[in-house]
Amino acid sequence: MQEHTHVLFVEDDDVIREATQLALERDGFAVTAMPDGLSGLEAFRADRPDIALLDVMVPGLDGVSLCRRIRDESTVPVIMLSARADSIDVVLGLEAGADDYVTKPFDGAVLVARIRAVLRRFGHAGHPERGGADGPADTDGVLVFGELEVDTEGMEVRRAGQPVALTPTEMRLLLEFSGAPGTVLSRDKLLERVWDYGWGGDTRVVDVHVQRLRQKIGQDRIETVRGFGYKLRG
Repeated sequence: MQEHTHVLFVEDDDVIREATQLALERDGFAVTAMPDGLSGLEAFRADRPDIALLDVMVPGLDGVSLCRRIRDESTVPVIMLSARADSIDVVLGLEAGADDYVTKPFDGAVLVARIRAVLRRFGHAGHPERGGADGPADTDGVLVFGELEVDTEGMEVRRAGQPVALTPTEMRLLLEFSGAPGTVLSRDKLLERVWDYGWGGDTRVVDVHVQRLRQKIGQDRIETVRGFGYKLRG
């Protein structure tokens, strides 16, 4: 993580907003804190932060809608903050393009760890091992799976010759699959490799991102293996 990483924090609760801003600043982050979604969107467009923390329930423009607006304009990492772990708002936020979420009330150290984990994977997508003799065609770092081409060096994806726009998290996920086509990857393993979780995490994060990835590269390209996880069809 670079020094003075700029965080946009949108939270309508004055106490949580001020306390979290101070905690993040003590850890070396530069923080722009906004009390509602509309001012948060204005701040995002004006400042172009390195990462956005968005509370789901904020006035004016709710966090899910704000996330969707940000994702329309940028691939900047987004973490949603939700008061309930079982809330449908969590899934809605992930479907809107968020990369992760943290449940409130949260420990400051946990929030910082999650921010740093997201920033690490956005800074370096990683290059998994390529397929062997029985794996996908590989020409100068380009893996080919039918009409899908994954350039592991240039970090580009094409489907039927057309470029596919992926967020860094989606790209990391696809690289894990394309590095081991035909191999079942469990949700826990994907959480560890893609989301950098050294502890148990919510597998809904994986499921929603797989569904988003399927929409972009083809619904039948990633197969669900019930009770085990997912695999990429070669």
